[in-house]
Amino acid sequence: MGMRIDPAVDRAVDLAIGLVVGVVVLATTHGTPHAAPLDVTATLVAAVACLVLALRRRWPLHTFLVSSVAAEAYLVFNHKTANGMLILAAPLIALYTVAESASRRRALTIGVLAVSAFAGLHMLAKPASWLGAENLALAALGGLAVAAGDGARSRREYLAEVEARALRAERDRDADARRRVTDERLRIARDLHDAVGHQLALINVQAGVAAHLLDAQPGRAREALTHVRHASRTALGELHDTIGLLRQPGDQLAPVDPVPGLTGLPDLLDTFRRSGLAVSASGLGDALDLPVPVDLTAYRVVQEALTNVCKHAGAVAVHLLLQRTGDALTIRVENAPAAHPRKAATPGVGLVGMRERVSALGGSLEAGPRPAGGYRLTAVLPLEAR
Repeated sequence: MGMRIDPAVDRAVDLAIGLVVGVVVLATTHGTPHAAPLDVTATLVAAVACLVLALRRRWPLHTFLVSSVAAEAYLVFNHKTANGMLILAAPLIALYTVAESASRRRALTIGVLAVSAFAGLHMLAKPASWLGAENLALAALGGLAVAAGDGARSRREYLAEVEARALRAERDRDADARRRVTDERLRIARDLHDAVGHQLALINVQAGVAAHLLDAQPGRAREALTHVRHASRTALGELHDTIGLLRQPGDQLAPVDPVPGLTGLPDLLDTFRRSGLAVSASGLGDALDLPVPVDLTAYRVVQEALTNVCKHAGAVAVHLLLQRTGDALTIRVENAPAAHPRKAATPGVGLVGMRERVSALGGSLEAGPRPAGGYRLTAVLPLEAR
């Protein structure tokens, strides 16, 4: 931001300028050996013309008018002396302030009218000098005052615009940084839900099976606990990989596994089959040679869809279809009706996360009950991902 000056200091400086102009005018007009004697009225008029400059920043136009009238009155009282023209320096300074504080058109209008008025009065006082040196100098100095004031105003507006742009750029950078942090936080949340949440859901299901069969069928309960151990180990590994992405720059990064894709579907389906789902799949050959974003999103959609079936429907038959048509990959997951549907204790965010992932690629996702019972999820992913 620009440096601000106390208005009282500005007025003191302007008053000093007026005093200097007044002293110079009186000294050059009445301080020479053959000059006219100093008149009290002329002195008062000169003081008004010069000292009113102390108010030029607050009331520029009024100051200019008062100084101009007083300066012309002083010239009338001292029309026989040539040095009296220096009194016009006071209204010219005021004219500079008018041009600095007003628009360019207004400043030019006031400047032309003022110089014309001064020249007209001088012509009335000295008809033979309408193209004399005094009027020409007055016109040149008036134009210079207007040009200098307009230049100062333009520079001040330019600096204000530069400062405003800098502030806007800083605010935009802050907003962009906050947006990036929010996007990254949401991405990490989705990754944690898709990776770790999937394994925790399997652990929950298998732990429930083990608790139910512990007394009646210890062998199956032991098998379920083995699945719990395997899923928990996988969840810890995926959590370790995700946390590794949160390290600060310069930290030693732990090695991570490759990003999952549809090539890992057989292992994923085996995991759900061990959990009790009767999973069948078709069209796995259509899942080859996909763009990386589409491949990862398709894997996460299948993973989340099967996890939801496992949580809410239990051990039911599930069919997975992958179909590549034209420039899109269609994923359909359908499950049979559950014998004992499970109601979630709290609303899940898995479907929300899937929609966000699919929408980010420009695709669509539909999910809902089937007419014949059970549940169906259909996702369409464009191969030319955005």
